[in-house]
Amino acid sequence: MTNMKKIAIIIVAGGRGKRAAGSGNDKPKQYQQIAGKAVLARTIEQFFNMNNINIILPIIHKDDVDLFSNLSLSNDKLLAPVFGGKTRQLSVLAGLEALEKYNPELVLIHDGARPFISEIVVNGVVEALYMNEAVIPATAVIDSIKRSIDGKTIGGSEEREQLFAAQTPQGFDYQTIFNAHKKALNFSDSFSDDAAIAEWIKIPVALSLGDIDNIKITNPDDFLRAERFLGATNMHNKVSYETRVGAGYDIHQFEKGDFVTLGGVKIPHTAKLKGHSDADAALHVLTDAILGALAEGDIGTHFPPSEENWKGEASTTFLKFAVDRVNKRKGRIVHLDLTIMCEAPKISPHTQKLRQSIASICNIDISRISVKATTSEKMGFVGREEGLATMANASIELVRGE
Repeated sequence: MTNMKKIAIIIVAGGRGKRAAGSGNDKPKQYQQIAGKAVLARTIEQFFNMNNINIILPIIHKDDVDLFSNLSLSNDKLLAPVFGGKTRQLSVLAGLEALEKYNPELVLIHDGARPFISEIVVNGVVEALYMNEAVIPATAVIDSIKRSIDGKTIGGSEEREQLFAAQTPQGFDYQTIFNAHKKALNFSDSFSDDAAIAEWIKIPVALSLGDIDNIKITNPDDFLRAERFLGATNMHNKVSYETRVGAGYDIHQFEKGDFVTLGGVKIPHTAKLKGHSDADAALHVLTDAILGALAEGDIGTHFPPSEENWKGEASTTFLKFAVDRVNKRKGRIVHLDLTIMCEAPKISPHTQKLRQSIASICNIDISRISVKATTSEKMGFVGREEGLATMANASIELVRGE
């Protein structure tokens, strides 16, 4: 192609994704992980190295600022996210309005929950846009399609030769779709996608070749499907993984206070834990276990207690550092197992809250976190309630050679 046009892409990621919620995981689906990386991070990063794309604009929910920030995405093409509206239609309109000052000629609109978009599909949409005002990638329907009014009995069959499954990114002349969205604002908020808005104002929508692997994460089973897909892709690309296991052990004395901090959770007690940082023995030992699995030393290696700047530091800083080290080595955390040993306070009533807190800090599903509590049967310094001890094991997977 000659005379390359300026192209922006809007990544729509403001939904709540409740159908995809896993057991104990209340994060929107776009922030849940596939093989150690959030869905939305995978989606956005796909466009970083695509030569056709000049601008990337995420649309997020106003309550997800911290979740998005924790993705730690950085690229010259990437704009600061824009808050979406109550519907997808309003969210896209907000994105189109935010892009106006950048004067794009073409715009692509993509679902944040489609992390396996390929450059081939994107190029196909862009090429077709040079001859059309609206284009969607689509795949032919290969299953027999039945119609049912009650969901129990068949009411008829459809001619599948005329049926196609629409995907994203859907591409448009920027000004054309912007004007269409503004007109649709006072008409309806029930359009199924942006192509439907183009159809509504009588713009012909062309088809380009989609990809059966360009799946949209919608239900819990889709996460398993996605991990299987990644595994198959890595085997095809001759990428192999190795499993690493690390262990950690930590002890802290009690001193005068009225609560202990464990796993990022404040638990009422007649004392607090003594330490240079916030003395969160649970997060300390998890950090050591992960760093051990990486063979990258321990918490003291990276955050020496002799350095004053770590005094009083929240231990979430240390655990996030360890998790980030896993991600930078193209790995993922498979499982974390924490044991807390103390006579008091009683830990069992708080284990679920600890699991949720640790899962949030590590940005992994709560099903990968185990928290157990035990006593020392009144023996030793733990039995005398002079302090507590923690132990942890971490299982991770790394790309072999990283």
